[in-house]
Amino acid sequence: MRASAMRWIPLAAFLAAPAFGHIEVASGAATSNATNEVVFSVAHGCSGNDTYKVVIDIPAGVTSVRPMRSDFAIPTVVKDGSGNVTSVTWQKPDADALDADILFYKLTLRFKTPDQALSTLFFVAHQTCRAANGALSVVDWSDLPTTPAAQQTGNPAAALRLVPARAPGWNKLTVPAAMTDLSIFFKDALIVWKGTAAYSANPNTAAQIASTAGVSALSALAAGDEVWVKY
Repeated sequence: MRASAMRWIPLAAFLAAPAFGHIEVASGAATSNATNEVVFSVAHGCSGNDTYKVVIDIPAGVTSVRPMRSDFAIPTVVKDGSGNVTSVTWQKPDADALDADILFYKLTLRFKTPDQALSTLFFVAHQTCRAANGALSVVDWSDLPTTPAAQQTGNPAAALRLVPARAPGWNKLTVPAAMTDLSIFFKDALIVWKGTAAYSANPNTAAQIASTAGVSALSALAAGDEVWVKY
């Protein structure tokens, strides 16, 4: 953990390796250009201290944000001059703060995603933990793919995959950007076809692809490629 990612570090953190749990999307992919309920999980607190507050920054293009109250806390929002929600905060009442890191939390947002199918939205999150003596520490989950290597903290922002609206059966899609790991967006597809090449995350289907004459394994896609996807 780099110092820049943590604004207060208890002495105990230097004596033992700190334990942090990612704040990440637990609800899977979301449909682009549609209203979705997205669940963020908070797996652990900080160095044995309970999570006290979570702030999630809302990326550009995400609109109609409405947070859900939870057992963790009643959320509050910050808006810009146009009325768009720019961040959501859940903060426990002091009376609900625990003396130790023993709970797993889920926080839910409902919002409309931008029309950017087969892309990834990143949500920067800020996790505040509270020690038994009331001391606070903050971990920023803020690393993005565009963050320079020298500035990486080891704390990735939560990633939300956006998939196109689709119907059962065959769907024709155009890939907006090069893709080297098809499982990121097509893990739940029965099969993906491009010409005479095919991909499936299902090992049995993948074995059939490998054993079928005239069919090759599809392992990567280029920007602008058209594919047929069966769900």
